[in-house]
Amino acid sequence: MIKLTIHASRRLRASAALLLALGSCLAAPAANAARDEADSYIELPGAGADARSTVSEVMARIESGSTPPQGQRDPQRELPRDLQRDIQRGYIRPVTLAQLEDQLRRPEVQASIGKGTIAVLYPNVEAQFRHAFTSIIQGIEERTKLRVRSYPVDPKVDVAELNATLKHNGTKVVIALGRQGLNATAGLDREITVLVGGVLLLSDAENVAGISLTPDPAVLFARLRSLLPDLRRVVVVYDPAKSDWLIRLARDAARAQGLELVAHVATDLAKAAQLYPQVIGAADNRRDALWLPHDSTTVEESTILPLVLRESWNSGVPVFSSNMLHVKKGALFAMAPNNVELGRTLASSALGVIAGDGKRRSLTPLRELQAAINLRTASHMGLNLGHQQQRNFDFVFPQP
Repeated sequence: MIKLTIHASRRLRASAALLLALGSCLAAPAANAARDEADSYIELPGAGADARSTVSEVMARIESGSTPPQGQRDPQRELPRDLQRDIQRGYIRPVTLAQLEDQLRRPEVQASIGKGTIAVLYPNVEAQFRHAFTSIIQGIEERTKLRVRSYPVDPKVDVAELNATLKHNGTKVVIALGRQGLNATAGLDREITVLVGGVLLLSDAENVAGISLTPDPAVLFARLRSLLPDLRRVVVVYDPAKSDWLIRLARDAARAQGLELVAHVATDLAKAAQLYPQVIGAADNRRDALWLPHDSTTVEESTILPLVLRESWNSGVPVFSSNMLHVKKGALFAMAPNNVELGRTLASSALGVIAGDGKRRSLTPLRELQAAINLRTASHMGLNLGHQQQRNFDFVFPQP
């Protein structure tokens, strides 16, 4: 008799232990192939040669709590004599519990027991540009405790072939990274749920679920208040076609921090270039700050950004940004994605879908963030940050 302790709270270990006791995960060589009528069935010891159960039925027994209490004899834990004889003769090779756990964590095994798998689509870009995507995938695998199937996709990917591959591998949820990854999901079956991540400027009008790379204004404004507690207003110039959904969130976030959001509309580059000197000139450098969101119309890199940073430096009005690269160029502080944490959050949503929680998912701004600060700009504006305050930031510029 094989005696194993099963802890119902540890699903995979319980599954592996029970499957070991039942002899379902023993590898049979060719000499024993005649006895194996189907891979998806296992003999139930003690119940007769004709008594069989699928792996999914065994898993159902475990999850329903129908496994016997610790220390209580279970006749189904007794291996048939012919199975014991085959083990002794070397026809069947037992495997360790750790090996069984690894097998149960494989995506194809997860799919075989009816739970479905998670796949990741990401842009097929050169190696030096893949780091953000590989970091997100790392976070996904850390959260799921599985190696997920990852598919680099080109702009002209064969969607029909991709769809067939995903279905063959039992995919239930696709996490699409980057705009290219999202575009590749256009022809997938409706049965496959799509969660998006690593994409900027997603509008709620696009009817997608997932996490935008646009930082959550609530996190930005909380950091702003901790750095500048006397602040009262946040000024922003935005294009409604690009950032209307974000500004709606920002109004609520500002109110929660006791701030007033003053938003100016600019639908083209010329209007933005006209507005910035006006709004910065009218601002109070002790009570107002200018926010640069991810908005390609109003935060253009070659013309608008140098203009804004020059006006800010001359007037003393602090500028903070949703783009960390702006801190290197002179913005006071900014927020950047924590890609590993983003992966973990996306994985949690994917696992929720697989578990069938039925939660309605929508597009949300990024809350998994890291902060960067420019000490030269801070000093110019009268902020002398000590070593302890600097430790509250993940990146400090200029670098020592």
